[in-house]
Amino acid sequence: MTPAEYSKIPPLSVADLFAGHVESHPHAPCLWAGGGSWSYSRVASQARALAVGLHNLGVEPGDRVAIDLPNWPEFVISALATAEAGAVLVPINPTCSARELRFILRNSEAAVAISAEEWNGIDYLQRFESLLIELPDLQYVVTVGEEDLWYDDRIFQYEDLIAAGRGREAPPAEVDPGRDSCAILYTSGTTGAPKGVVLTHDNLVRTALGTAHRMMLGREDRTLCSVPLANIFGLTAMLTTLGTGGSLLLQEMFDPAGALALAAEHEATVVHGVPTMFVMLLREIERAGSRPDSLRTGVLAGAPVREDFVRDVRRRLVPDLEIAYGLTETSPTVSITTRSDPEAKRAHTVGRPLDGVEIKVLEEDGSELPDESVGQLAVRGFNVMRGYFRQPGQTRKTMTDDGFLKTGDLAMVDPEGYLHIVGRLSDAIIRGGYSIHPAEIEAQLRSHPAVDEAVVLGVPNDVLGELICACVLTAEGALITAEEIRDFCHESLADNRVPDVIHFLDELPEASTAGARRVSLARIIRAEAESRTGQSAR
Repeated sequence: MTPAEYSKIPPLSVADLFAGHVESHPHAPCLWAGGGSWSYSRVASQARALAVGLHNLGVEPGDRVAIDLPNWPEFVISALATAEAGAVLVPINPTCSARELRFILRNSEAAVAISAEEWNGIDYLQRFESLLIELPDLQYVVTVGEEDLWYDDRIFQYEDLIAAGRGREAPPAEVDPGRDSCAILYTSGTTGAPKGVVLTHDNLVRTALGTAHRMMLGREDRTLCSVPLANIFGLTAMLTTLGTGGSLLLQEMFDPAGALALAAEHEATVVHGVPTMFVMLLREIERAGSRPDSLRTGVLAGAPVREDFVRDVRRRLVPDLEIAYGLTETSPTVSITTRSDPEAKRAHTVGRPLDGVEIKVLEEDGSELPDESVGQLAVRGFNVMRGYFRQPGQTRKTMTDDGFLKTGDLAMVDPEGYLHIVGRLSDAIIRGGYSIHPAEIEAQLRSHPAVDEAVVLGVPNDVLGELICACVLTAEGALITAEEIRDFCHESLADNRVPDVIHFLDELPEASTAGARRVSLARIIRAEAESRTGQSAR
């Protein structure tokens, strides 16, 4: 599809995109989960009823609706209902800490939250009962669960809300796809501080369709979705599938054996994941001695990957696996490889930008660099966010005067227009596909009375990409173990932010900046690893 053809696509809301497929093939499978299936018409009926229920709770266009659910059908239905009501989706990963949950709900000013009653050993109902008291903007909580519990007049069961809305109509929401917000996704952003990325309907829909076009997705495709629906990768997996009329196979929580079994049972043709997930899938194939034959394509993204690893995944699991680059602020796809690209380009680049997306590489002073120069990547196009929610100052810092988003990633564009990502400007650690900034972890460590100073950095790891290494200088006379430090971090940080490695120091190296100190510490840790193993640390 050429840029000219893209310009002719009428802007669509998420609700309109989905409604078109409901009308054209209502009885086709839309969702598979937990042994059950939902047709397009069934999903549409439940989403419509839930939209009416939300309207009856007072939700108006532009209000924020938080969804704190794992990969359940209720997440998909709730997201579609929110879009139909003209409200703004605020997806929340259910593995986040109570502190993060409170921050997101408060910052987004969510009026309604849809949550599991209990999941993965966490009592979410108890969490939200206290939050209803603490957060004045949070008016109602809708819970998903099997127990028939009695609630007060601010907590409703999901099934009851759908039952009350079934067969009724709510006033149609007026949505301008190019201007109205569709979702606010919370991310560490390009500079480290938590930010709510505001994406319009057109941001998400046009980017999803462009990505699906590059991957040649259609109605016959079945997408195995093991990445969390609550982040931009999972949300895009949902939109590229439902936006092309395909069906979505939901895995509640990723495990490689279960993912391969689902793919085999339902003859999945598409699978997405970060490098960590594909490493685990290849190991499971080797252990089991078999693999599903139906997988055709998918997206590998979230962290840099080696050329030999990409070739291995294509040879052993997904023949037409594509490599993509993006970030939450770009909805997320900036560039992606295609089946028609030369083999060398498919293996060691992240492809070319979507049609209609512009990229340039910037010098430190903001001037544009020529091809084959390394600098900060900047992006402009239909995929770029409206801005950071309630943070106009941060938005201005991230955008250039001519409308380009500064990504914070170091890149190079070759003469054929293929994008090479070569590093990043920030100190972010990419662990399992998630961007983790050291400052938050360092602040938590320093708050412990036995810790005098702490520096957090990433160390290479074949499975997760990087591990979180905390270099800790203890207070004079203090005694503390690595396990006690991890337990302390678990109190306030999400599991994926708890340090994997604790490195105790007698003193910190002298350095002019915090960044220089991290570099010095990384060299020290690498040297120690080499002395222990007798070989170069990889």
